[in-house]
Amino acid sequence: MTDPKIVSVDKLRRILTRHPGRKVVFTNGCFDILHYGHVKYLDAARTNGDILVVGLNSDASTRRLKGKGRPFNPQQDRAGVLAGLSCVDYIVFFDEDTPYALIKKIQPDILVKGGDWSKDKIVGADIVRAKKGKVLTIPYLSGRSTTRIIQKISRRH
Repeated sequence: MTDPKIVSVDKLRRILTRHPGRKVVFTNGCFDILHYGHVKYLDAARTNGDILVVGLNSDASTRRLKGKGRPFNPQQDRAGVLAGLSCVDYIVFFDEDTPYALIKKIQPDILVKGGDWSKDKIVGADIVRAKKGKVLTIPYLSGRSTTRIIQKISRRH
């Protein structure tokens, strides 16, 4: 069973055309082991607009970015967990290393990334700024990261 929040980019584009005037917020990531920091980040991203779209790295993309053994959870499971969050409206997979092509197709009004990104290094910022949109960063909650969780689990075994 597929969740209605998990859509193809073409379907998402059709959906978004039915909501003119609503502000589309876009963020992306692997979200391999969802934790409190992710949930607070996504909640905060959603407050900046009307529709939150999450670009989710595919399994192949996550493996290239995070290395052998990742992701721990397959993309359908990661998407299903994200779909369970009330702040997330749509999830769309991308297989590239960056979401640039996806951002170009979606044309969001607001682009959001975590506080570890400087605004001049955020992929797709040029696309959003060209349409007079906003590029925002949201601070991380200290001590919360997937890497930290993995390290903690590894020390216990």
